[in-house]
Amino acid sequence: MATPKDVYTFSDLKKWSSAGKDLDPPAKLAVFGDPVEHSLSPQMHNPALEAAGVGCQYVRLHIKPDELVEALRTLGKAGFIGTNVTIPHKTGVFDEVDDMTEVARRTGVVNTVLVDGDKLLGHNTDAPGLKRAIREEFSVDLTDMRVMILGAGGGAGRAASVQCAMDQCERLVLVNRTVEKAGALAKELHDMTGDSDRLEGPAERLKAIPLDAKELERELDQIDLIINCTNIGMSPVDPELIPQRLIQPHHLVYDMVYSPPRTRLMAAAESSGARAANGLSMLLWQGALAFEFWFNREAPIEAMRKGLLAE
Repeated sequence: MATPKDVYTFSDLKKWSSAGKDLDPPAKLAVFGDPVEHSLSPQMHNPALEAAGVGCQYVRLHIKPDELVEALRTLGKAGFIGTNVTIPHKTGVFDEVDDMTEVARRTGVVNTVLVDGDKLLGHNTDAPGLKRAIREEFSVDLTDMRVMILGAGGGAGRAASVQCAMDQCERLVLVNRTVEKAGALAKELHDMTGDSDRLEGPAERLKAIPLDAKELERELDQIDLIINCTNIGMSPVDPELIPQRLIQPHHLVYDMVYSPPRTRLMAAAESSGARAANGLSMLLWQGALAFEFWFNREAPIEAMRKGLLAE
């Protein structure tokens, strides 16, 4: 039997009966991305599928933005159970699914799709996955934290911000290069929190600022947890997100980037005496939640963890 390719294309998906015919077990789950070859999702999901005794495997599909809609509608015809979606598709998928979970609706982002007959059901596992990852890495809950979100204008940043608001965190500062995007999100989150006395009250409890060193300096004394939701840090030539001098020993720094495993932001945090973690734990937990969404059963979390750590 054939070994799966590192990456399949939209052309492969359209003729899956021939492109995937020699795979044993058959491929019925995937991740859509552009690019997608860096994704560690197969290394996590395939051990889980084997441990759970599910007779299928998980592959990478390189889907370009102009191919997304047709690719989603081709999934069921090709025999797929569902797919994860990564950059740049998370917001695009939101408009294409037929129904979605309340978490996806609140975040405005879909990163997991289930094929249900002729319908596509959407879910967001980034938000609850982040919540579990923060708990695992730092033994704290979002509800007790004063949180700063870097990259609040993107899909991952929105999901993180919504989860923090739903958990009634002590303080929430949204940071984005285009501050208008962060400001619009802040207005949405204020409405979402209703009459909460945790995020109502002083305007400082919920704030949007530009990604600017002087603005960051004004806020970081009153922040416990910094979450990087941008992809800055994946390349060694990426710019500095936060000047190291601004990171303090009491800060907890969570970088959603997991490749490289020790990012520039993490190195700066650790050099300042702060605790830091990369996004591998969030990848793990969002994967576990996706597995539960697809199969309506508990995910074999340790098999998934072992697969990621081996990679």
